[in-house]
Amino acid sequence: MDLKRPYTLLEISNLAECEFEGDPNHLVYGFNEIHKVREGDVVFVDHPKYYDKALKSAATTVIINKKVELPPGKGLIFAEDPCQIFNKLTRHFHPYNYINAQVSSSALIHPSTIIETNVIIGDHVKIGKQCLIHPGVVIHDHTIIGDHVIIHANTVLGADAFYYKKRGDTYDKMHTCGYVHIEDNVEIGALCTIDKGVTGDTRIKKGSKIDNHVQVGHDTIIGENCLIAAHCGIAGATIIEDNVILWGQVGISSGLTIGKGAIILAKSGVSKSLPGNTTYFGAPAEPIRQKYRELAAMRNLPDLINTLNKK
Repeated sequence: MDLKRPYTLLEISNLAECEFEGDPNHLVYGFNEIHKVREGDVVFVDHPKYYDKALKSAATTVIINKKVELPPGKGLIFAEDPCQIFNKLTRHFHPYNYINAQVSSSALIHPSTIIETNVIIGDHVKIGKQCLIHPGVVIHDHTIIGDHVIIHANTVLGADAFYYKKRGDTYDKMHTCGYVHIEDNVEIGALCTIDKGVTGDTRIKKGSKIDNHVQVGHDTIIGENCLIAAHCGIAGATIIEDNVILWGQVGISSGLTIGKGAIILAKSGVSKSLPGNTTYFGAPAEPIRQKYRELAAMRNLPDLINTLNKK
């Protein structure tokens, strides 16, 4: 999430109501999660397992719950609950805006685009030329849609990320302040849900085609010219490279990379990153030849057991 203007470390710490260490004039340009951070960003860390990763990341301001040595060129903000402070700050700079009109007056829609009935378009949405948006589609704030895009009925773009922090027996919701970016010549089927990034973008790159009933999680990047069949579920922060094909009911865990040109057959479950230019099948998904050998061995297992029992 980019800020409209740079803020100093002193200004940010005053908003957070927390102590800080570093140059008071150290500049902050945005907020991001650890997997999206850039120079000038604020990131939070609240677990010893990730202290080193956050402090050595591209982020130049770190909200942390432990007194540590100040890394060169960075600023530190000390908080008992860094996640809560991060939420407080992102809500301040990016509050939720309620949809109060069918099409927001701040939306920019090319006159050649067709918007059918009962479509809801939120604040600061941008839609390019010669798009077709079918009935019942909901497009939340700050979504970007390129040219020649087709979105079928009752799809939702830009719902909140499924991202929670466990606190005892309850869950605290992470404030979602990212957006969705749909590039040119993409087609999205009916009843799909594409969640916005937590602080950055969820992106569908040009030429990709998505069938009905597909879920795309927050901060996921789907490459160019991919085909994704019905009932696939793609968890957050996944990277799907160009020309990947996912057949029906494929499930992909969070934070994985599916290499360019990979094909994953129907009903497969992906629990680890997969290299490209290979066909995969099964749960967990493995190269198809290996999986078929395993299945053949399983079919022969009863005969093998009977043979051993007769000895």
